[in-house]
Amino acid sequence: MNDSTTIRPVVLDVWCDLECPDCHRALNDLRALRARYGDRLEPRLRHFPLEKHKHAYAAAQAAEEAAEQGRGWPYIEAVLARTAELTATGEPVLLEVARELGLDAEEFDTALIDGRHLLAVDADQAEGKAIGVTGTPTYVIGDERLDGGKSQEGLLGRVQEIADRLLASA
Repeated sequence: MNDSTTIRPVVLDVWCDLECPDCHRALNDLRALRARYGDRLEPRLRHFPLEKHKHAYAAAQAAEEAAEQGRGWPYIEAVLARTAELTATGEPVLLEVARELGLDAEEFDTALIDGRHLLAVDADQAEGKAIGVTGTPTYVIGDERLDGGKSQEGLLGRVQEIADRLLASA
């Protein structure tokens, strides 16, 4: 039986490359959206590692491991806050962030070696390509795709406008 007082959250898919400087800048927008909407908005990170970022694919796998260990968003935010360091240093940053968050860094290392999260990352990337994602960050909310890789200008307002409309019609 469906409880009519329960409103389903609006889903915001965020196609992201964890080494991308534009995704780093978008982090404040994501925080603002989470603060404004709380449980009424469900931001979901979708992996779209770009070829030009040589550590993005490993970072996407590490984010999947963090989610497995119950700390997906804190890990994502911590890695996005250190995109320049990730570019300069590579995978040791991913393990360092895991340790800082109290996660099992050895398990991270093993996951990066055995490739247990490759399918999840590849599936996200394939879906992104199928819907026309070409850069990061790209947002999909409702049936609208917003490309933040071209410009962040006005993007937060546009996402809020769509979320407000979707929540009002729920």
